[in-house]
Amino acid sequence: MTITYELGNSLYVNVTNRCSNDCSFCVRNEHNGVNGKDDLWLEREPSVEEIKADFDKRDLSKYEAVVFCGYGEPMMRTDVVLEVAHWLRENNPTLKIRVNTNGQANLINKRDITPELEGIFDCVSISLNTDSAEKYQRLCKSQFGETAYGELQNFARLAKRYVPEVVFSVVDILPKDEIENCRKIAEDCGVSFRVRKFIK
Repeated sequence: MTITYELGNSLYVNVTNRCSNDCSFCVRNEHNGVNGKDDLWLEREPSVEEIKADFDKRDLSKYEAVVFCGYGEPMMRTDVVLEVAHWLRENNPTLKIRVNTNGQANLINKRDITPELEGIFDCVSISLNTDSAEKYQRLCKSQFGETAYGELQNFARLAKRYVPEVVFSVVDILPKDEIENCRKIAEDCGVSFRVRKFIK
């Protein structure tokens, strides 16, 4: 069972395969992993103790960052992510910690979880994916419907109060005008913007 895996210069944490989206472009539709060597489909969701034990096998000084981003939406297991991230922060105060998310954590948990990110995460990266609620639902098929798009923007606005860097990201295959619309949405929300490479 692959709990932590390497991608680039970072160590990624795979805590769940569940997701509140069912994106039509998701890499999971084509592959078992993203780095060409680790199968990220979990037999079951790992416990906090198992995740910590997996970290104990790694030399964390090798990595630029630890990133919560597996083959699912990490914030489906918000309590587990927060507990493990707290533990990492206590034991590795200079370690960069990021979570890659669809921004639906408050919907998933039915409460505002953003204050709980303070002092733990250096960065929250949110997949914006497109420039309207209608397109988002068509592409991402959130279990929360078109509400998800506005809520992920609200999540970003709230998260920036507690986390040093909040980023909206889109993939580079979007039309240029759509990318620019997304950049404007990021500016309106007061967060950073990144165009990331689409993984086929």
